Amino acid sequence: MNTLSYKTVSANKATANKEWVVVDAEGQPLGRLASKVAKILRGKHKTNFTPHADCGDNVIVLNAGKITLSGNKWADKTYIWHTGYPGGQKSMTALELQKKDSLKVLEKSVKGMLPKNRLGSILFSNLYLYEGTEHKHEAQQPKVININEIK
Repeated sequence: MNTLSYKTVSANKATANKEWVVVDAEGQPLGRLASKVAKILRGKHKTNFTPHADCGDNVIVLNAGKITLSGNKWADKTYIWHTGYPGGQKSMTALELQKKDSLKVLEKSVKGMLPKNRLGSILFSNLYLYEGTEHKHEAQQPKVININEIK
């Protein structure tokens, strides 16, 4: 036979090349930043991307509380949840949520862009948000990346 044989290579936990990256969120728009961070967490920027495996990078986001929203979104964007009791629907604006916990706005945005299954929970645990410019992951030797250069 004179044919070529190609095998599809799928990454798994053992063969995944996971790295640590640092992103500065100061002055970045919420949605654009969250979609790029979710892409890095998922591993979609890598050539060996596998949809059912954790092959993404660990992401450290600095200045996570200093993100921006355009227009009137600080007042108009609402987060709605239900307590489970009758009449238990509650809501909170983005500004109220940021005053309560400044990291929750970015946290909710990134989590909503990940898969809604066990893999999504594992990927979300690879995200580390910090209020200032200091973090405790120096031992992992994270690589600083410019989030604006990622497509």
